Amino acid sequence: MDISTTTTPMALWGGIECTVNRVGDRYQDQLLRNGHHHRFDDLTALADLGLRTLRYPMIWERTKPNQSGEPDWRWADERLARLRELQIDPILGLVHHGCGPDYASFDTASFEEELPKYARQVAERYPWVMAYTPVNEPLTTARFSGLYGFWYPHTQSDRAFAEILLRECRATVKAMQQIRLVQPDAQLIQTDDLGQTHSTPLLSYQADWENGRRWLTWDLLCGWVGPEHPFWTYFRRVGIPEKDLWFLVENPCPPSIIGVNHYITSERYLDENLVDYPPHLHCGNTRHRYVDTEVVRAAPDQRVGLAGLLLQTWERYKLPIAVTEAHLGCTVDEQMRWLWDMWQEAEQAKAAGADIRAVTAWALLGSYDWHCLLTRQEGVYEPGAFDVSTGELRPTELAELVGRLATGNNPHELVPEGPGWWQLSELVSQ
Repeated sequence: MDISTTTTPMALWGGIECTVNRVGDRYQDQLLRNGHHHRFDDLTALADLGLRTLRYPMIWERTKPNQSGEPDWRWADERLARLRELQIDPILGLVHHGCGPDYASFDTASFEEELPKYARQVAERYPWVMAYTPVNEPLTTARFSGLYGFWYPHTQSDRAFAEILLRECRATVKAMQQIRLVQPDAQLIQTDDLGQTHSTPLLSYQADWENGRRWLTWDLLCGWVGPEHPFWTYFRRVGIPEKDLWFLVENPCPPSIIGVNHYITSERYLDENLVDYPPHLHCGNTRHRYVDTEVVRAAPDQRVGLAGLLLQTWERYKLPIAVTEAHLGCTVDEQMRWLWDMWQEAEQAKAAGADIRAVTAWALLGSYDWHCLLTRQEGVYEPGAFDVSTGELRPTELAELVGRLATGNNPHELVPEGPGWWQLSELVSQ
């Protein structure tokens, strides 16, 4: 994987939706649901597109679900050997929207003790692997699990959110320490969702808060959240001991590449005019009731877009950046427009001076039940570059576009004419 200089052309990476999350006492495994667990030839099809870097699952809950005994390496051995034959560099993900196995879930101290042990075992078995994401989207997972109650442990408190986030980040630092004892040059590709919150004037204070919070994964790993950081007081106020914060200050582990995951839903809009919105969008804080919705629908003229967000990230960290998830759940025409739009916006940020290394075509095999944030299993399937709804791998028109970008060829003539729906709404608002 090339992470050399800003003059290196952008690469197209690939990724497979691989969430193993827990709702109540039930685990959901996307690799079983999309069939990749059973289809060995998927990797050949991905290589045939020209992909040379792939975000790939080495999920802790799957490989070592029980504390006693050794991990079950059979599936991983077969798949990683094939990736190596195909000359595809994996970025291994160890926890993807999960809480860890039930013997070491992230609402307990065992999480940050056991995940580094597992990471060390992975590194020792596959010492040639050079890139890792120990925990995918720590901030997003902590919000969904600790603050909103969508996923296990289904809590809705600032204290639970803070504890999960900090434990995920400390576990990431300790995991990379163990990995680098085996492979000193191992890279941390640290992902999280990145958008921006917009609002009416009344709710600007809440938008400002959320716009500070969105950086916490990377700020914490960089060792920046000391007493002078705006969120130090917040963490202390909700009951986090100082020692839990000082560990990250004293053991910085800045990402080798910052992974920006960006969706059309990532940019939000807060509006106190509840009557204009359906009741299921109503929420609030201790001061105001309001709606939290997509800015592209409520106030599209305020949308920053990916290029602007990447430049914000570059100005803040001055570290290499990759767009580590680019996906739209929509028709294949709109998926093609979205990926091409994300590529062009990344190129704009690169031309403006940001060190952008790659864009990742995410959910290549599609995904199940993200329409309800995996809180239910309803069998709602969104195809990706391949449609696997029949159990067989069938390329969609998006696959050809992915192949063009992966091999450095201009795909412009493949992209359907006309703007994407998100671009049309912006034009109408202007």
